[in-house]
Amino acid sequence: MTDAACRSAHTFHIPVMGTGFMIDAPLRIAKYGISSVISLVDDVLIEQMRKFHCQRAGEPYEEIASGEEDARARRITAYLNLLDRLVGRQVDSLRASPFEPGSEITRYYELLPESPLLGAYREMLATDDPGQRREREQLLRGLAVPGSIDVNIMAKGDRDAYRDGEKLPARFSDASAALRGYAESTLRSSIVFSAGFNPRLYGYMAEFDDFLPDAEGAIKKKIVLKVSDYHSAAVQGRFLAKRGLWVSEYRVESGLNCGGHAFATKGLLLGPILETFQRNKKDLIEQLHNEYCRSLVRRGLPAPSQPHDVRITVQGGIGTAAEDAFLREVYGADGTGWGTPFLLVPEVTNLDDEHLRKLSAVSNGDVYLSDSSPFGMPFWNLRTSASEAARRRRIAEGRPGSICTKGFVKLFNTEFTPQPICTASRQYQQQKLRQLDQEDMSPERREAIRRGILAKSCICHDLAGGATLKLGIDPAAATAVCCGPNITSFSKIATLEEMVGHIYGRLSLVTDPDRPHMFIRELALYLDFLRAEWDKHALELSTNSPDYFREFKENLLEGIDHYRQLAVRLPEETRHRFVKELEALREAVDAAPMTTASRNTHRNQTTGA
Repeated sequence: MTDAACRSAHTFHIPVMGTGFMIDAPLRIAKYGISSVISLVDDVLIEQMRKFHCQRAGEPYEEIASGEEDARARRITAYLNLLDRLVGRQVDSLRASPFEPGSEITRYYELLPESPLLGAYREMLATDDPGQRREREQLLRGLAVPGSIDVNIMAKGDRDAYRDGEKLPARFSDASAALRGYAESTLRSSIVFSAGFNPRLYGYMAEFDDFLPDAEGAIKKKIVLKVSDYHSAAVQGRFLAKRGLWVSEYRVESGLNCGGHAFATKGLLLGPILETFQRNKKDLIEQLHNEYCRSLVRRGLPAPSQPHDVRITVQGGIGTAAEDAFLREVYGADGTGWGTPFLLVPEVTNLDDEHLRKLSAVSNGDVYLSDSSPFGMPFWNLRTSASEAARRRRIAEGRPGSICTKGFVKLFNTEFTPQPICTASRQYQQQKLRQLDQEDMSPERREAIRRGILAKSCICHDLAGGATLKLGIDPAAATAVCCGPNITSFSKIATLEEMVGHIYGRLSLVTDPDRPHMFIRELALYLDFLRAEWDKHALELSTNSPDYFREFKENLLEGIDHYRQLAVRLPEETRHRFVKELEALREAVDAAPMTTASRNTHRNQTTGA
C-alpha cells in the first residue's frame, strides 16, 4: 500500500506532551485512526507502564532491571512492541464489530472529518440493498486504518552513560539507546526529533535498516523533524540526506505559543515561517532528493526516481477549527498538531483528578514561561501544580533542590563535580547558592540570579506524575504540568468526541470569550519575551548583543506587516478585532526600548547608580 493509503483520514495529530501525559495514549486512540507521539526520555516510567499494561492485558511480564546490559534500549523495545501488539488486537476487534450505534467501528467513522472516507460511510448507511450494504461494510472495515504510534527523542537530552566511573561508548548514551530501542521494535511509524541538532545521533541512525528504503523503496520507520524555522529544517534535512536518510515530515512548531520547552526564534513569527516553507518546499525537496540518491547509490541501495513524500505540518497554540483550516488552506499545511487542549480529555491523556480541576480553572498568570527546566530553556509551567508547590515548600524549609532519582538531565554542568549533575538537584543548588553569597554584585543582580537557581525543578520525575499518580503506580508523585498558554481558552473537561468535534468545527469548546487569534497571542508572547530578555541584558545576565535585539524587533515588525496583508483572508467576523489588536501590538513593538543607549539608562535605573 502507498503512504497515502495507509494514512488515516484525520487531519490532526497529538504531539508529545511531557513524559507521562501521552505515554500510553496509543492504547486509547490509535484504533480510531488518531496518531500520537510518546516520549522516550524516561525508561523508568516506560518500564513501569509496561508492567502495568502487561498485567492489565494478561500478558507475561519479565522485568528488565536498570543494571542489566543495555537495559534502556531493551525496555523501550519491549514497551513499544507491547503497544504494537495491543493496538493491533484492538484494530482487529474494531474491524470485526458491527455497524450499529455505539460500536467501535461506528465510533471510528463518526469521529472522522469531512472526507471521501466519511462520505463512503454515509453512503453505506443509506444503502437499502442488503447485499450492497454488506459489500460496502466489508470495504469500510479494511479502510479503518489505525493512527500511527510515533515516538519522540529530545536530541539535546543525550546524557552519556557511565559504569563504575568509566564513560561507556557513545551508543549507550541516552538518546542513542532510545533510538536503538525504537529501531529494533516492530513498529511501522515515525520518530520525531526535537530540541536541536545532534550529529552524533543522526549519524548513528544510518546504521539501522528500518530508516533506509527496502527493495521496493518503502521506509518502515520514518523521520520527522520538529523545527521552529526553515533554516534549521534545511540544514538538518541536508545532513540526513547525505547519509541516506529521508525526512518525511517537517513539524513546524511556534517558538513560544506551545507547551513544554519553548524554542524562541529571533522574533520570527509562525505565519512568515510557514510562508517560507510554502515558497521553498519544492526546491528543498529537489535538493534533498539529489543528495539522498547519491548517498543511497554509495551504499549500494536502489535510489528512487521520484522523491518520497514530504509533509509540512504545524502545531502550537491552535485553538479553533477556523485557525486549523486557515493553516491548511492558506499556508498549505498538510496537517496540524493539537496538544494542550487534550490535557482536558481524560480518556486520552494521563492527568489526576486534582490537576484536571486545576487546569479547568486556570486564569491568566497560572501558566507562565518559567526557568524551571534544567535543560536551560524556557519552559511552560502550571504555577499551581503539586511539583511547583513542593519546590516552593523546600525553599521555605531551607532545603532547596530535589533529590535526583532519575538523572536524565545530568547533561552539562560540571562546576562542582567531575561528572555532570542536574541544576535542579539539591547537591547543585546548595553549592551554587553558597558560591553566589561570596560574589560581589548589586542586590538586584544577586536576587535575579538566586531566583534563576531556585526556579529549577525536577521535571524528570515530576512530569511522569500525571501517569504514575493517576494509575496508582506512585501515589506520592508530585505532578508537574507543562501545558501551553492556550489552556486558558478552555475550561470544560471533554470527551474524545467533543474535542475531535471542536477541531473539525462541529462544536466549540472555547470558553474564553476574549481569546485572541493564535497569531496575535504568539506575537504578544514574543513581545513579552523580548522585554524579559532586555531586562536580563540590563542586569548583564544575558549574552545577547545589541544586534540580537535589533534583529528581533525587525523580525517582529516584518511579521506584523505579513499579518496585516493576510488579514483580508480571515473570516469577516474576526478580521476587525485581529487588525485592531495587531496595530496595538505594532505600537508596543515600536515603543520597546531596544538600543544600546537605553540599555545604559535602564541599567542605571535598575541598580540605583
